[in-house]
Amino acid sequence: MNNTETDTNNLALSPITVPKLLAKKGKEKIAALTAYDYTFARLLDATGIDFILVGDSLSSVIQGHPSTIPVTLDEMIYHCKCVSRGVEQALVVGDLPFMTYQISPEQALQSAGRLIKEGGVSAVKLEGGILMEKTIERIVNIDIPVMGHVGLTPQSYHRMGGHRIQGKKSGNIVGSKERVLEDAKAVERAGAFAIVLEGIPSKLAKEITDTISIPTIGIGAGLDCDGQILVTHDMLGLNSDKVPSFVTEYLNLNKDISKSINSYMKDTKKEEKLKIKAA
Repeated sequence: MNNTETDTNNLALSPITVPKLLAKKGKEKIAALTAYDYTFARLLDATGIDFILVGDSLSSVIQGHPSTIPVTLDEMIYHCKCVSRGVEQALVVGDLPFMTYQISPEQALQSAGRLIKEGGVSAVKLEGGILMEKTIERIVNIDIPVMGHVGLTPQSYHRMGGHRIQGKKSGNIVGSKERVLEDAKAVERAGAFAIVLEGIPSKLAKEITDTISIPTIGIGAGLDCDGQILVTHDMLGLNSDKVPSFVTEYLNLNKDISKSINSYMKDTKKEEKLKIKAA
């Protein structure tokens, strides 16, 4: 094997970093999923997934709340620790939960620093555009990579009246297509390395993707983004609640797991000798 082949193999096995993710824009689609624990983190990382988001969606998926608002920073740090221990290749990004960065840039710096130092993530994600521009800039200026998030921002649950599609109307108002575009530009201007576009029309997502220089990661935003992300539990059919219309269920594990558990209970109650084993 020559040196070139060795270098290529080492590159393929090396961890995904922020510069590597940036370099994928316009060249290679980015695939991402969520994880909240060590077991799922190991499974996802072994596939070669580009980045894993420890999302504040754990508030709903893991804790059972109707929105992402209740989850705390300490809880996010705990789950980030679990995920980080299971990852060797993927870039791990941690969500900053509601009211841990909105009060002031100083508060945001402290919260982001804790996710990096205690949670073990390599980058943080926060919601908001124009209003968060200075906050993103402050965090980036102390060398903490930031991923932005505009469009349908789940932490705006009460203002939107639920999880509602954004960017359909025109005008200089919050949630309009012009405002979502300006929000995306503000996130880029502030120094974020990537941006999640959630719950917006595909035409607007394409316009944003073609306009800004950083990768766009879509969730319910069409196929023209630089990459895609889904909540893993939704994608695997683990969520027994109503799944968003944009989610493709690649499996129905909810049904399969229930079937397996019922078989186990049946074997246990019948003391089935073929399946119940001793140590």
